[in-house]
Formats: sequence, C-alpha cells, structure tokens
Amino acid sequence: MTAIGTPGPVSLALDGRTALVTGAAGGIGRACALRLAAAGATVRAVDRDTDGLARLVTDHPNGARGRIEPCPLDLTDLDAAERIAAGTDLLVNNAGLQLVRPIEEFPPEVFHQILAVMLEAPFRLLRGALPHMYARGWGRIVNVSSVHGLRASPFKSAYVAAKHGLEGLSKTAALEGAPHGVTSNCVNPGYVRTPLVERQLADQAAAHGIPEERVLADILLADSALKRLVEPAEVAEAVAYLCTPEASFVTGTSLALDGGWTAH
Repeated sequence: MTAIGTPGPVSLALDGRTALVTGAAGGIGRACALRLAAAGATVRAVDRDTDGLARLVTDHPNGARGRIEPCPLDLTDLDAAERIAAGTDLLVNNAGLQLVRPIEEFPPEVFHQILAVMLEAPFRLLRGALPHMYARGWGRIVNVSSVHGLRASPFKSAYVAAKHGLEGLSKTAALEGAPHGVTSNCVNPGYVRTPLVERQLADQAAAHGIPEERVLADILLADSALKRLVEPAEVAEAVAYLCTPEASFVTGTSLALDGGWTAH
C-alpha cells in the first residue's frame, strides 16, 4: 500500500518524445528528468553543473525505457538556450536561483541575472521549441513556477517578479499553442526540499533578525496549512500528470502544490 503523502507514479508513456528539462542537475529538475526518462522520453538535461549532470546520468536506472542526455549550459547564454530547444516535444522550464535582500539593498546585477535565467531564458527556450511542437501538432510546456508566482513575500523582489512574469508567459503560450495541440501550464510548489531552499535559511535569518533554526517554522512554513516541505518527486508527478492524455484539456492554468498557502 502506498503511504499517505508518498505519490505513486501516474500512468505516462513518452516513448519517442524528446523532453528538455532545465536545472536538471538537482532538486526538482533532477526529479523531473528521471521521471520523464522513466516514461520513455529522451531527456535533454540542461544545467551548468556538469558534476551534477554526471551524477544524474549515473543514477538513471539501467534498462530504463528512455535516456538522459547531459547538456551543460549556462542559461544566461540566451542564443544557446534557444538553439538547444529545437526539436523538443516537451519543455520543462525549471532552472532558478534566489537571493533574499530588501529592495534597497538588492544588487541590480543579481536582479538582472535572476530575470535572465528565470524569465528571459524560458522565453528563448519556447522560441526554440514551438516550431517543432507546432509541426507535430503536439507539445507540452510545463513551467515550474512557485507559490511566489501567485503570492509575494518580502525580500524576494527578483524571484517574485520572475515567477509572476513566468505565469504570464505561460498563459500567453497556452493561448497561442491551443490551435496547434500544445498545452502550457505552471506548477506552483511551496517550499521544496532542495538545495535552493536550504541556502535561503541564513539569508532569511539575517533579513528577519531571527535564529536560523527558527526560519523553517516561523518564516518558510508560516502560511502553509501543511507544515512540511514538498518533496521533489511530488512536483515531478504533477509535471508528469500535465503530460498525460487525460490532461490534454488543461492549459493556461497554475497547479498549486502549496500545502494550502493560497487558501488564505
């Protein structure tokens, strides 16, 4: 029997499909790459962390239906991002970075970098991927947004701005892609058990003036009805669901995995 809170895999067959997952070396991206490859896809795993990509390939089960192709790339190289997306049937925009600072102390160059990686790169990846999707009459775009695509938090101006922009880009792609059999959706997790979240603890402690050990309960999970972190595999199953035939009428929407945060 499957334990409560531990999802079983949804039924999904992606044999013959090519998927591209950004930020694939760890966290949510890693879970998505493994899940889509297990469903039979050839997965282009994009990340600038070459060691993490090597571990991903090593951990991909022998004899699995699909395969993982490591694609080392810094997404601030926007022209390269657009080129690598050509021929993609399924695009998962997941890569992200974070800095926690008040607006008046936020470094402009970091604000620019975050928007380049988390909003402009997804746009360029879409430009590269959509012609092939349109030609085949089938495509799936899944943008890993965040509860911060639906709600704001203090001290995260760049991240919140990027995720809100990604929501709008996703909806526009849904409207344009509908006549071509292409769906576009966001998944919106709360705080996920990833290195990105773990790295926030010290910054959040400094920003709020509290000990680091209080950050998880007092800050990160304060607005969540469920007092735990989301697991990367849970997000990957939501991504997988949006790729199933049963989800073909789901487009232009945002699927919240936020433990009740947005129910407030």
